[in-house]
Amino acid sequence: MSDMPSPPDRGHLPTERRPSDPTHLDPLDTSRLVRGLIGAQRPAVDAVAEASPQLAALVDDTIASIRRGGRLIYLGAGTSGRLGVLDASECPPTFSLPHGVVVGLIAGGDAALRKSSEAKEDHPEAFTDDLNKLGVAERDVVVGITAGGTTPCVHGGLALAAGRGAVTGIVACAPVEPWRARHVVVLNTGPEPITGSTRLKAGTATKLALNTLTTAVMVGLGKTYGDLMVDLRATNEKLRDRAIRIIREVCKVDRSAAAELLERADGQAKLAITMARLGLDRETAEGRLAAVDGRLAEVLGPPPRPSR
Repeated sequence: MSDMPSPPDRGHLPTERRPSDPTHLDPLDTSRLVRGLIGAQRPAVDAVAEASPQLAALVDDTIASIRRGGRLIYLGAGTSGRLGVLDASECPPTFSLPHGVVVGLIAGGDAALRKSSEAKEDHPEAFTDDLNKLGVAERDVVVGITAGGTTPCVHGGLALAAGRGAVTGIVACAPVEPWRARHVVVLNTGPEPITGSTRLKAGTATKLALNTLTTAVMVGLGKTYGDLMVDLRATNEKLRDRAIRIIREVCKVDRSAAAELLERADGQAKLAITMARLGLDRETAEGRLAAVDGRLAEVLGPPPRPSR
């Protein structure tokens, strides 16, 4: 007989319960199986939409934090941790955000991105060293990601961050106690098509919530102009092409002129647009943008309608 203590019963959590009318997946042909798994995840979008007020409040606090020099730091284990790291890693190339402003931490470290390290999530102190190295403080926002809402390492990390005065948030797919974080974003995804497999509905909803959070934050920080990602840096062929097309769209110039403007602005689309539209040299254009926290609409007015 094992001396291991029995784990807490988590069967009451929505993410762990069986559906009231489960689909027997095994007998399905491949086409029906694929359609069924896709259809079962459609409620994930509605779950995020229902949590939009709570998500919006977290967005506002995160914008305020980053404006005063703070960071957005994600904590998660397993799929939740990977989604946090993914979202954080996409912010610098998409929005020219300096590395380290949005940080993703996963229990078990970067090795857990490729090889699962589930045992690490049971330790409340799993993120202590990482958060200490980051010097988490009042100006930061720390968001725990936990599908079932109970992951010990996430709650331990949030407790440490709260003790340092940081703004705390939690994104979960099951009810959690509000006192554990200032912002509680519950995505009511319910039971999974494969019972307990939170990489399905819960994972889909979580990715949508995190993408929405950081995208809304970047819009609030002036990283877009209308629907255009004007703050991108042209660091490869794809991004250079996109930047040239954005400059053409806003400045109404041909492709060669847009490429030349981008070159003069050292690959910075927003700076190239400001220089061209206002007839400014680089230094003056940089000053004009800095005076309005980089919000191009405050320099140029509303963006033009799309070209036909």
